[in-house]
Amino acid sequence: MEFNHKPVLFEETINALAIRPEGTYIDGTLGGGGHSEAILQRLTTGRLLSIDQDPDAIRAAGERLRGYPNSTIVHGNFSCMGELARERGIDQADGVLLDIGVSSYQLDTPERGFSYHHDAPLDMRMSQQGASAKDLVNTLSQEELARIILQYGEDKSAARIARGICQAREQAPIETTFQLAEIIKASVPAAVRRGEGHPARKTFQALRIAVNGELDRLQEGLQAGFGLLKPGGRLAVITFHSLEDRIVKRQMNEWCQGCVCPKGFPVCVCGRKPQGRLVYKKGLAPGEQELQDNPRARSARLRVIEKLEQS
Repeated sequence: MEFNHKPVLFEETINALAIRPEGTYIDGTLGGGGHSEAILQRLTTGRLLSIDQDPDAIRAAGERLRGYPNSTIVHGNFSCMGELARERGIDQADGVLLDIGVSSYQLDTPERGFSYHHDAPLDMRMSQQGASAKDLVNTLSQEELARIILQYGEDKSAARIARGICQAREQAPIETTFQLAEIIKASVPAAVRRGEGHPARKTFQALRIAVNGELDRLQEGLQAGFGLLKPGGRLAVITFHSLEDRIVKRQMNEWCQGCVCPKGFPVCVCGRKPQGRLVYKKGLAPGEQELQDNPRARSARLRVIEKLEQS
């Protein structure tokens, strides 16, 4: 299957980066290469470093970007972008882009095991390395499974689902996406089964986040990306669910915060100054036309921060 990912908020994201033809940019989530190619098309003497942990993305985007001499592609996780950039002679960047979450290709390729819509081995590893979702559901304790499903899936039926998983695996290992989806469906209340959306959606999201350590990598990636920015440089982040968005919103607000002295102090003694400014105060959500064209965009949000000069 061709690695095809339809970027959400595409024009808004590229415009928000305010790309300079001679600038240096980092695409921390290469995916299908759509964002990277759009950046490269706007560069003259500038340079782009593109990173992805998925070997399939590296192969496919390598073909797509082969004709751009100012393109460098590296296999790795965006949380390590500082080290990956410095190894390639990049100490500072004019812009960093992170398009968080699972790609359309990963969801739509059955053998990758991300989706409950296809019967396939239960995998969900973006890097295709390490412990898989199959490993988690067959080895973690009931308490740990419930914690993951509640924390990362925000599913009120987490305890029931975890209990159902543990009971099912006593009979036989859980090996496929359909097996797990049916166990979840049988574990939740009838009202949940009749509700909107598939009852397995939140559990699959939770397991995917746990398998890939997504929230930890996101926090590390934000720090790495902002740390690489030159004054005036911008960090643009696209998120796809509330857990991700809260992390990005909180971190960007923290960078924008100035004096933290108590209100009663006549003058500032902390010396804290804002490190950045928000380009969009509340972030950007997809418009109606994009939602019609791409229903997966419904929960997406773009947040952008610009790094300030420090005196």
